[in-house]
Amino acid sequence: MKRIAALLLLAACFAASAAPAFARHHDNTAIGENSQAARKAAKQQQKYSKKQAKRQQKQMKRYQKQQKRASRNHR
Repeated sequence: MKRIAALLLLAACFAASAAPAFARHHDNTAIGENSQAARKAAKQQQKYSKKQAKRQQKQMKRYQKQQKRASRNHR
């Protein structure tokens, strides 16, 4: 049970760390070239990581709830 939770956590962390590579601008400008674009990109990244953290917490709660139910049924 703990192994599954650890694997889920690891997968979520891996997905979150891979996301910034895809969060580039649509036009071919580097993030450092324009401070406004940099702020916007940082804000988007912050929003995305917050959303991912919420999703992960929700998944962990569901998993824990499921484990509690399963352990109650096996008694």
